[in-house]
Amino acid sequence: MAKILTVYYSRKGENYWNGSIKNISKGNTERVAEFIQKAVGGDLFEIETVRTYSPDYMTCFEEAKQEHHERARPELKNYPDNLDDYDTIFVGYPNWWGTCPMCVFTFLEKYDLTGKTIIPFCTNEGSGLGVSEYDLQNICTGAILKDGISIHGADAEQLEEKVAVWAKSSL
Repeated sequence: MAKILTVYYSRKGENYWNGSIKNISKGNTERVAEFIQKAVGGDLFEIETVRTYSPDYMTCFEEAKQEHHERARPELKNYPDNLDDYDTIFVGYPNWWGTCPMCVFTFLEKYDLTGKTIIPFCTNEGSGLGVSEYDLQNICTGAILKDGISIHGADAEQLEEKVAVWAKSSL
């Protein structure tokens, strides 16, 4: 049986929410990651940056834009010791500037993902997966990239069943 890791980056606090800014206590991507783990088991790992992004949504938006343009690789607080024991890795993120936050690339580039199955999931407010699947294919050389799922962030809390069905069917 495949050993599964669900790794994610998520933003709590101020978030764009159906056309306005809303303060949320749990990030949408974190919520979806928990649904996946509940549905398929495995381990859960949160990507955390050393430098925290601004709590102000619009300032964070600009910080993410700058990182995207610079193709930055923000330093992370910690990593799993290795990914050798995992066959399948669900990778979750909010869509920032049409792709994954740069810290997700920092995480993935640390490991040899050859032969591993990578399954992306993305939360957003209407921009879908953007070019993130293409970018992940380029970053995760040697991995098998399966089709991802796009979850409307403001609806994430109500979509546990949809996420569970998708996660199970992705294995």
